[in-house]
This record gives sequence, C-alpha cells and structure tokens, in this order.
Amino acid sequence: MSERTEEYYVPEGSPWPLVASVGLFLIAVGGTNFIQQSTAFGETLGNEGNWGHWVLAAGAVWMIVTLFYWWRDTIRESLGGLHSDQMDISYRQGMLWFIFSEVMFFAAFFGALFYVRWLVVPWLGGAGSNAMTHELLWPSFQAMWPLTETPSGETTQAMGAWGLPALNTAILLVSSITLTIAHHALLENDRKRLIIFQGITILLGLVFLFFQIEEYIHAYQDMGLTLDAGIYGSLFFMLTGFHGLHVTLGTVMLIVMFLRVLKGHFSPDNNFGWEAAAWYWHFVDVVWLFLFVVVYWL
Repeated sequence: MSERTEEYYVPEGSPWPLVASVGLFLIAVGGTNFIQQSTAFGETLGNEGNWGHWVLAAGAVWMIVTLFYWWRDTIRESLGGLHSDQMDISYRQGMLWFIFSEVMFFAAFFGALFYVRWLVVPWLGGAGSNAMTHELLWPSFQAMWPLTETPSGETTQAMGAWGLPALNTAILLVSSITLTIAHHALLENDRKRLIIFQGITILLGLVFLFFQIEEYIHAYQDMGLTLDAGIYGSLFFMLTGFHGLHVTLGTVMLIVMFLRVLKGHFSPDNNFGWEAAAWYWHFVDVVWLFLFVVVYWL
C-alpha cells in the first residue's frame, strides 16, 4: 500500500461522466417504455412499442462497463498514493451529500404515501365538510388503508407484514451486524474475519433480493397486487421497488469491495472505498425499517 501524497491531487480530465450520462439516458428511456408495456396504455402500442427491455438492457450493460473502467482508474490513483488527506475528506463529504440526496429521494415517496393516506383518503371518505365530495366522486368509498378497491370496482389484496417482509427485515438487520463486525476486522487488520463476515453480508443481501422477487411473484400471481392496482399498488411497488434497486446497488458495491479486500487493497488507515459501501448499506437498512413499519405494518 503506497503512502499518501501530501499534495492535493487534481485528476486529469475523464471521459467517464459523459459516457455514464449516455448509459443513464438509455436506462431512463428503456425503463419508462418497459413499465408502460405492463399497463393498458402500453398494450395499445402493440409490437411497435415493445422495445423498452432492449434499451434498458443496453443501458445497464453500458453502465456496468463504464463503472468498471471508472472505478479502475480511481483505484489506481488510490493505490498509486495520489490521494492526500484532503482528498479523503472530499470523498467523505461527497458520499455524505450523496446519501443525503438519497434520503430526500425516499422522503418524496414517503411524503406521497403520507399525503394519500392521511389527507386524500379522509377527504374522499367525506371527513369534515367533504360529504358532498364523497357523494359526487366515489359514493361507495370507505376511508380505510390500504385501498384495496379502485374507482372502477377492481379489487386487490394488501401485502401482509409477517411473512416474507418480516423475514427480509430480519435478514437486513443481521446484515448490518455482520458488516459492522467486518468493519472492526478491517480496522484491526484481521483479513480472515473481514473476508468471512463481509462474505456473509453479501450472501444476506442476495437472499433478501431473492425473497423480494418471490414476494413480487406472489403479489402479481396470487393477490392481484400490481403496479397499476390503484394508488396502493403504485406506492407499494414504487417504494419497495426503488428500495430493492438500492439493495442491488449496495450488494454490487460490497462485492466490488470484497474483491478488493481479496487483493489486499485496504489498510486500517486507508479504507474509505470500503467505508463508503458500508455507509450506503446501513442507509439502505434504515430505509427498509421505515418501509416495513409504514408500508407493511401500519
């Protein structure tokens, strides 16, 4: 492990931000079309609109390749001793602001859930002076949550809390513990314990994703709970789906750090890359606790 430079390192111009923006654009366009294919609007497009999954896949592959080379360059800079203490502070500040932006991202969706549940639902139910609104808009509406009936009369089931969701909650809680043990092992330069407990954390993350896929299959096939099953279905899949995406990203980050650990890249005093992945994983775990309480339990 090379010693850090005392000077502030200014990296050379990099093409990767521009290249990554192309991949993100492909993912956004392809993902939007792919979601539309599962709705009534998407079905009206016919085969001509059936291209989103290809663009989404191309964008995902583009981003994977881009991140591989981008991270490669950054790792080489770190191993080459080009990152000073000030650079380390900059990285930490950048990661904290990134996590803060993710907090605001989820806060928007939680805000939508709270708005619908505690304001819109009572309003449609005729609470207070809204009796006339209730009679005109949706006379048969009952102010209760979750909403399992749409204005068109279609019904769905609500996802319970004490099946797979409770199991996944336990899995993520245990993963935070194992990752904390791995962190202490890194600080103590105990490579064997670090590898074991980080490997367990990665395995738990993959198990979580497997059970979430099983939950989605059960929701679609057995419960009638789909992305277009009214406001409840939309909010359920938006919140849990984006969280699942973040778990996937966190798992990828931990796998990359695990491979770097196997190559001996980190030391007790030069390990921010590993710590950044750990911060992100703990953030994802905290978000899930809020999700479990608000979306599944209450």
